[in-house]
Amino acid sequence: MDTSPEWIAIDWTPVRRRAWAMRGDTVLDTVTQIGPVEASRPAEALLDLISGWLSDTPIDVLTCGTLGPVGMSVPCEPLSDGAWSVDVGDARVRLRGVSGLRQKQPVDLMQGDETRVAGFLSLNPDWDGVICVPGEHSRWIHVSAGEIVNFQTFMTGVVAATLLDRAVPDARAARVDSATFAEAVDDAIAKPERVMARVHSIHAEAVLDGLEPEIARARLLGGLIGSELAAARPFWLGQQLAVVGEGELAQLYVDALAAQGAPAALADEPRVTRAGLASVWRSLAS
Repeated sequence: MDTSPEWIAIDWTPVRRRAWAMRGDTVLDTVTQIGPVEASRPAEALLDLISGWLSDTPIDVLTCGTLGPVGMSVPCEPLSDGAWSVDVGDARVRLRGVSGLRQKQPVDLMQGDETRVAGFLSLNPDWDGVICVPGEHSRWIHVSAGEIVNFQTFMTGVVAATLLDRAVPDARAARVDSATFAEAVDDAIAKPERVMARVHSIHAEAVLDGLEPEIARARLLGGLIGSELAAARPFWLGQQLAVVGEGELAQLYVDALAAQGAPAALADEPRVTRAGLASVWRSLAS
């Protein structure tokens, strides 16, 4: 039985590259690299990422994310621009990728989440509603009739990591106390203008009274996610919802939405990303 990859899928972000060796829709192997890439050497970084899967036979490499350009404006289908291609200087690699999407008002862009939307829709045909993709940048994407209608991006993940490091560094890896998190979400939705003041209060209580790390992290994440939900209410209120993510953060968004009477299905982000890239690969192979 041939176990060599038929194609390679890559999800490329400024701080993480994740690649899968694929045979059809089956994952044969995966590799992840963390950390920024020098702007002058993306091709070298890409070849280093997938070097273990290359042979003398040229292979299709499909990528989404910040490696490529930003293309069409919404509303449009998530993969409206087709696939771009570039020569990486290695005959073994046929590199193609998905262009990001832009929004004129309010000005916004996505690079990678358009592929996740395409993958989610391929796994859930005729689905209409709002998809939330949490992460360093969380994004709320309104989908209707197979098109991305509009979207809004929040820097909640980046802000949370920065504030945890500065305000309560001991809480960075602590578990989240669920009851405290729920209270913080409710409080932030009711008074989002008070969130930054509450962050300093968390810091002060940690310094003066030894606030437990799991309580501190729950309050901070609950406050930031709650303020995001308050701002994103026009997206999630009364809509069919899905959260595309993995791990603790995705579950926190699901829990926060459920507490507001807005249940959301949880979809595995790596699977959805691969499904989106697979749809591009199949279209190129046909």
